[in-house]
Amino acid sequence: MKYFLIILIILTIQSGCSSLNFPGVHRITIQQGNIVSQQMIDKLKPGMTRSQVRFILGNPIVDDALDKNRWDYIQTIKVAGGEMSSSRLILYFREDRLSYFEGDYLPTEFEEETQSEDDSG
Repeated sequence: MKYFLIILIILTIQSGCSSLNFPGVHRITIQQGNIVSQQMIDKLKPGMTRSQVRFILGNPIVDDALDKNRWDYIQTIKVAGGEMSSSRLILYFREDRLSYFEGDYLPTEFEEETQSEDDSG
């Protein structure tokens, strides 16, 4: 009876530890924020209205009350058993039209120009 109680206490303590990786336990991938794909980035063009941008990308995750001409799209992904990665996209508007954007995404045509310059140089 004493050994049974000791084993039960040890198992209870071990089951509470999230750092242990028990075989066969399913761990999920956690995604937060906006989902932004390369196809969405390629559809963005300077001069688009706010509603056109919202149709392509959805609502921005951060609504900055101090700067109405900036929209932030942030995405974080925690892969089961792996590292957390994050990406961001910041759009700037001038006179309610898309002026430019910056962040972790580039249009495909810009990437192709950069690669061709690297290959020729």
